Amino acid sequence: MFLSVFDMFKLGIGPSSSHTMGPMVAAARFLDTLRGSPFHAHGLRASLHGSLAFTGVGHATDRATILGLAGFEPATFDNDRAEAAMAEIIATKVITPPGLGPLRFDPKTDMLFDFGPPLPGHANGMVLRATDAQGDVILEETYYSIGGGFVLTAAELAAGDSAKAKANCPYPFETAEAMLAMAKASGLSIAQMKRANELCFRSAAELDQGIARIWEVMNNCINRGMAGTGILPGGLKVRRRAKGIHDALIAERGLNMTAPHTINDWMSLYAMAVNEENAAGGQVVTAPTNGAAGVVPAVLRYYLDHVPGASVSKIPDFLLTAAAVGGLVKHNASISGAECGCQAEVGSAAAMAAAAMAAVLGGTVEQVENAAEIALEHHLGMTCDPVKGLVQVPCIERNGLGAIKAVSAASLALRGDGIHLVSLDACIETMRQTGQDMHEKYKETSLGGLAVNVPNC
Repeated sequence: MFLSVFDMFKLGIGPSSSHTMGPMVAAARFLDTLRGSPFHAHGLRASLHGSLAFTGVGHATDRATILGLAGFEPATFDNDRAEAAMAEIIATKVITPPGLGPLRFDPKTDMLFDFGPPLPGHANGMVLRATDAQGDVILEETYYSIGGGFVLTAAELAAGDSAKAKANCPYPFETAEAMLAMAKASGLSIAQMKRANELCFRSAAELDQGIARIWEVMNNCINRGMAGTGILPGGLKVRRRAKGIHDALIAERGLNMTAPHTINDWMSLYAMAVNEENAAGGQVVTAPTNGAAGVVPAVLRYYLDHVPGASVSKIPDFLLTAAAVGGLVKHNASISGAECGCQAEVGSAAAMAAAAMAAVLGGTVEQVENAAEIALEHHLGMTCDPVKGLVQVPCIERNGLGAIKAVSAASLALRGDGIHLVSLDACIETMRQTGQDMHEKYKETSLGGLAVNVPNC
């Protein structure tokens, strides 16, 4: 099994990897299909199903789909150009995708939110259609946004998510047990095995530059979040808090009366800064999703800024280790809140960050696996119940607590010898089963939990 570090950590935009980035990616894929089609299209239609329908407005799913059909993609998204394009589409009721010419599209009638039963393949389903001059459908494709910005057609989902799954790389571990066995046989760390796998697909220079870019975007996102002020969009009137927390922590530096637990506030700060940027629609990195984007960068920033002896040379090891663990979770369970609740998002992110932290602090492979298991185990059962369908409450604070749990899990694992009762594989399987059993109203539909018990306007 092989999922690249660049699959787990994608450059994108907020507020949601599955509800914003995924639909935009799906629309871009549909344009490619349409360009290769022998039919001449005159118009476009889109329908959103399941969780994409129920929380689509709060996640800007309709806007993302429309912009995707206009040729925008998450990794190169320009907000100013996007705003101008949306205004023109609304005014003219025409989309002009690159290489296809003008196509009829009225956002009021051609974008449908279907609140009936979800499509059969996944909770996040959408159907894109091209029509002829008479309005008859000439091309149709069903897409599923399966979390973390990953998108599959219905046919791909039915065949299994096999992209690179059987890749010919030297360490194709599909389970944590296999990962530990390969590490023991090779004498390599998880990061070293992951690096060797990555080098089957790109040069060392490309890998190093790509990893450096991932951290650059993550770190810039933290810094923007700590400087941002005002009210987050969406109607909940949630005030951005990261700057105020940062200013207070800076003012307290050097004071003898500062409590030791204040370090937790720094971890929360870094994570909340990222997720406030995400909620505002800014540039983030999926880690492994947008809703959980704050945990991994927060723990890495904590390591670099607060741990004695920390070195920037460890950044690649941190991110490669995190990606390896994230790949195991995605391959064997899910990273989608709409599929398994927030345990699959913040829980997975905490497991990734805990493993990475244990690795850069010198942990053995067994201790690294233990750290991931501890972090995931203590997120089991966590629901996804965003108020008003926005990635704000409880998502922003939840990332802060996820970062704290990740560091605690790494520290606890390093106090042991790596021998533990519950394996990471067992924990991942438990998460999958728990998500399967979880009621749909607790899986990113905003039909249960905090979403119905907190006034949302």
